[in-house]
Amino acid sequence: MAILTIRNLDDVLKTQLRVRAAQHGRSMEEEARQILQQILAPKQSRTGLGTRIHQRVMALTGGEDLNLPKRSASRLPPTFAEE
Repeated sequence: MAILTIRNLDDVLKTQLRVRAAQHGRSMEEEARQILQQILAPKQSRTGLGTRIHQRVMALTGGEDLNLPKRSASRLPPTFAEE
């Protein structure tokens, strides 16, 4: 793990960081780590797998709508009544 020291931080910015950290129940150090993680994390990890699959398929198909057949009514579930 690396250590980062930030010098010449504006007092107003430091106060904002302290308030934000308190709102999230974290230390200023942990809040700064979370902010950096959110900003610098790869964009791919922010979307779910289903969304990424959908985006890839839409890019391949050009977003064409498919004509799907109408669904028929489903059958009733069996009853296991004793006779």
